[in-house]
Amino acid sequence: MSAYDRLADLPLRIDRETRSRHERDTSSGFTRVTTVFELHGDDCVGRGEDVTYDAVDHDALAETESLVPTGEFTVDEFSAALDDVDLFPTKDPEQPSARHYRRWGIESAALDLALRQADTDLASALGRERDPVRFVVSTRLGDPPTIDRVEEILGRHPDLELKLDPTSAWDDALVAALADTGAVRLLDLKGQYVGTSVDQPPDSALYERVFEGFPDAVVEDPAVTDETRTLVAAERDRLSWDAPITGVESVRDLPFEPRWLNIKPSRFGTVESLLDTIEYARDAGIICYGGGQFELGVGRDHIQTLAATFYPDAPNDVAPGGYNLPALPPDLPDSPLVPNTEPRGLAF
Repeated sequence: MSAYDRLADLPLRIDRETRSRHERDTSSGFTRVTTVFELHGDDCVGRGEDVTYDAVDHDALAETESLVPTGEFTVDEFSAALDDVDLFPTKDPEQPSARHYRRWGIESAALDLALRQADTDLASALGRERDPVRFVVSTRLGDPPTIDRVEEILGRHPDLELKLDPTSAWDDALVAALADTGAVRLLDLKGQYVGTSVDQPPDSALYERVFEGFPDAVVEDPAVTDETRTLVAAERDRLSWDAPITGVESVRDLPFEPRWLNIKPSRFGTVESLLDTIEYARDAGIICYGGGQFELGVGRDHIQTLAATFYPDAPNDVAPGGYNLPALPPDLPDSPLVPNTEPRGLAF
């Protein structure tokens, strides 16, 4: 029985939908906005977070009547019912990926509610255990880039590992200083992003500097072009893929057979696609780790829960949200994160 089959027939009752908007400045220099869907039924509430990046899409959502079908379903029947719902009824989203993000926000809320109504949690429903979660801290280095933020993080938490986003502004001296910390575990080249504020165009000089400067790091999302193909192919055993991964077919369509995948649940849209992809990767010997998207609400709990359930020992980019704040709080936990011993729903 597949993981999804274990959840598909869970009973689900939805009486009404409410929402809450979240907003916060980040260390990457932008204001993050998300919307949490709250589904009510049988004196329980299930929550899921829409991590759509453009604030105008959340503004439009705030003016929209309920999107969620109500009544009695199974988890699978509810997912099928969402196929007929226009989740952006007043305007098309700024980015096509937002359709998956909103779908995941609603489906994860429904799964959270179904698990709570069954008085259980995700791992228990799947017949799995939850283990402490190893995490890395993702941060950007500013413009122009400096090592200051890294030194602040490691000064307070010297054993943490890092995920960084190299840019063409990184020079040899910065790469050497970062490598000397011994903390850089993941590097995201952002070469698969198009039309976002963090796009990093293909740059063979940068790629060479990164591959040589961090020989033991996993490198995410290079752009594979005529200019970079040979350089990238030589490093295929430590390449990881993030932005293109939206389901099993997207894994099969990668330019190289993958060894690593960054699993961001909102990219998949549906619970079924997420779980099918995790199982496909496991069967193929692909190493998965969790990824975050500046979640401000329960979405951060949910990615930590998935990591604890499926890939707890991987370099998960699921650090507590306080690490994303412009001013680093004084009381942040170190890795690993220990799950609650009595969880319900998708709670960590």
